[in-house]
Amino acid sequence: MFAYIKAFVAGFVSTLTFHQGLLWVFDNAGLRAASVWNMAPVPPLGVPAVVSLAFWGGLWGVLLWLLIRRALAAGYYVGAFILGAVGPTLAYLFVVQWLKGQPMPAILDGLSLHGVGLGLALNGTWGLGVAILMRVMHPPR
Repeated sequence: MFAYIKAFVAGFVSTLTFHQGLLWVFDNAGLRAASVWNMAPVPPLGVPAVVSLAFWGGLWGVLLWLLIRRALAAGYYVGAFILGAVGPTLAYLFVVQWLKGQPMPAILDGLSLHGVGLGLALNGTWGLGVAILMRVMHPPR
């Protein structure tokens, strides 16, 4: 049970550091204009957007930990990067956008290789951050 709490914390902290840190790099490199560490309130609770994102990052962190916890050596980190990149990115594109009222044709029309690539990089870096933080907080036996 305690490992799942650590995984949530790792996902939450990785969102605030690894994900948002790379977003800051992208923003300053001119690759993407974004609100890094966005403090604008979001519905329904009015919490800052970055806190909402970090909460969801924590939940994703638990799922990611369940999938990578038994991986060995480099496979642990590579798996975390790949699963972190693909899972949240696909969920954002095809579930979150749909829940926000975007019809599927508009979602598909709005896809760009550049945007998807940046999303994969951001989320993959988040996944790598989760893996690193979990190794620190919950080393293998």
